[in-house]
Amino acid sequence: MNLPTLTPPEGPAPLLLENIPLLKREVRSLASERGALILAHNYQLPEIQAVADHVGDSLELSRRAATADAEVIVFCGVHFMAETAAILSPGKTVLIPDLDAGCSLADSITAEQLREWKSVHPGAVVVMYVNTSAAVKAESDYCVTSANAVDVVSRIRREHGAETEILFGPDMFLGAYVERTLGCKLHVWDGECHVHAGIRPRDINALRAANPDADVLIHPECGCSTNVMEYVAAGDVDAEGVRLLSTGGMLEYARRHSGAAARAAIVATEVGMLHPLRQAAPDVSFIAANEAAACRFMKMITLVKLRDSLRDMRHEVRVDAATAARARIPIERMIAIG
Repeated sequence: MNLPTLTPPEGPAPLLLENIPLLKREVRSLASERGALILAHNYQLPEIQAVADHVGDSLELSRRAATADAEVIVFCGVHFMAETAAILSPGKTVLIPDLDAGCSLADSITAEQLREWKSVHPGAVVVMYVNTSAAVKAESDYCVTSANAVDVVSRIRREHGAETEILFGPDMFLGAYVERTLGCKLHVWDGECHVHAGIRPRDINALRAANPDADVLIHPECGCSTNVMEYVAAGDVDAEGVRLLSTGGMLEYARRHSGAAARAAIVATEVGMLHPLRQAAPDVSFIAANEAAACRFMKMITLVKLRDSLRDMRHEVRVDAATAARARIPIERMIAIG
């Protein structure tokens, strides 16, 4: 009698929980063998953060890559972050464990689209969010993070004149926030991150109604909360108790309240940030502003992919020298302003 057999599904086998400790040891062993520095963005899976040498936001990690002695950098983040690290670290080998880890915000504008936009506004100063490709950075005059966008645009207006045309992109929420804060008019690109756009005033207001004593932490460097920042500026979200904090600021908040009286904090950012916050302050109840605000691209990197990238020196991210030289200028201008 022939019994039917179950054909196993195609693709990689699921990662079993009992594999994780072994994979972590293997990753660290390979990193030591390769002399590699592992960098992980705050939104990476907890097990990726656990094996990283440094965890932080994209610009902080790129700076660490540039100043590190390691000749091999493994960037556990999305593609534009690895590109930025490669731009700031010429001569080093920069790997990303999954080349398909992209970014919807970075993909919302191409270098060709930017060149066409510039042709319509000759002489305009181009200010692009750091969440863009190397090719877009190369067409820009300044880069910004959401923490320093107001300062950079303010400096440009002081140095070039208040009537200077400024092309700002690709995050339309951040652009609107800068306009409202400075009381000026910019040409703003109509782009957004599909994850970050999902954080709405009703999410904040509903959670604040259920947790009236909770602080609201908005991460100003990551773009996740640029729309929430705009809602605060517009008055759609009550500003009382709202704190605009960088990644380091959020972690400092957590450390400052660790072991103190029980409290709650609503976190308006990608949900991956909750992991390091909860580790830093287990007694604080960190609540996601929107549990669905998870970036699938950020979750594409697994321990298996990280191990394979280290083992096989797989998925190197290269930026050609000419593009890197041009892209480095707006990044360095941004860093100089602070």
